[in-house]
Amino acid sequence: MSRRKICVVTGTRADYGLLYWPMKGIEADPELELQVVVTGMHLSPEFGLTYRVIEQDGFRISDKVEMLLSSDTPIGIAKSMGLGVIGFSESLARLDPDLLLLLGDRFEILAAAQAALVARLPIAHICGGDTTEGAFDEAIRHSITKMSHLHFVTNEQAVRRVRQLGEDPSRIFNVGSPGIDQIVRLDFLDRGELEQSLGFTFRRKNLLVTFHPVTLEMRPVAEQFQALLDALDLLGPEVGIIFTLPNSDTEGRVLIDMIENYVSGRSHAKAYVSLGQLRYLSLVAQVDAVVGNSSSGLYEVPSFKKPTVNIGDRQKGRLQASSVINCEPETASIVQAVQAAFRLDCRETVNPYGDGDSSDRIMAELKRVPDYRSLLKKHFFDLTE
Repeated sequence: MSRRKICVVTGTRADYGLLYWPMKGIEADPELELQVVVTGMHLSPEFGLTYRVIEQDGFRISDKVEMLLSSDTPIGIAKSMGLGVIGFSESLARLDPDLLLLLGDRFEILAAAQAALVARLPIAHICGGDTTEGAFDEAIRHSITKMSHLHFVTNEQAVRRVRQLGEDPSRIFNVGSPGIDQIVRLDFLDRGELEQSLGFTFRRKNLLVTFHPVTLEMRPVAEQFQALLDALDLLGPEVGIIFTLPNSDTEGRVLIDMIENYVSGRSHAKAYVSLGQLRYLSLVAQVDAVVGNSSSGLYEVPSFKKPTVNIGDRQKGRLQASSVINCEPETASIVQAVQAAFRLDCRETVNPYGDGDSSDRIMAELKRVPDYRSLLKKHFFDLTE
């Protein structure tokens, strides 16, 4: 009997980190064939050509879908989405997979889902059902849910929301976040190895900063980010600051320019285009707090018993651990939150997104479905059913 082909699409360093262990599971299974399609930031020199990391990890890339324009305006992002739908329609026709495995809520992934929908290709979706009120990612996430047929969510709140969207309860599975699988299974770099790898000397206190555009805010993103930079200056040069650059979102390049200008005149601050999963998670283990508005601060950081300073509304509505401190995108509020994070005892923190066996749970459900095509016709399940 021929192996069933499962096609995994990845567009950023972040979603690849979460997909790594599900991809490993599919690759190792004798009844399944892994197809890997890379797109978006992975193929951009500006963002580090991170498809090379996927190849270095031993995965064979089945296809590349170029879609990312060198523009972060709303028009540029919309055009990129259109190019993505065209590219994925051609790629999926060539590869002819039995199932498409997608993760998250980015516009690249929405393009892949749209192409699969009209190609009558079943979709399994990871990380649906969450809410993030400050970005249009939420609308994308729920849209992908409605186009998908298997739902691998990360928490019980997400189970209820996907159910509320009318999805079949028997096809919704709370598997936790696969990002925690990386934390459980990786051997992290120690502080000395990190310093050598990064070319950075840790200070007495250190922060890892990731700030992405808040795409539904009327207030300019540069204004919000400047409030963060001003707050970091008020902490003084004795606090080491490590930036990871933002993704290719609307106005992302504005933030990149601001970060590069900031670190150019400060020896205690440094920025990196892409750290990779090993260095990023090793850094989380070493720093005193993670600051910004990235989902990683809520998904992965609590597993390290480290505090997260979550700025603004980008992650508003998402389930949070006790180690998360929320603040406004105002300088005084950010300074107060960071100082509180330095004092916070996180030793009793419990990560609400699972314990590190998500990929095994995903694999079990993928294997349990005898015929993926049987998933295509969906009934809308009202809450009374």
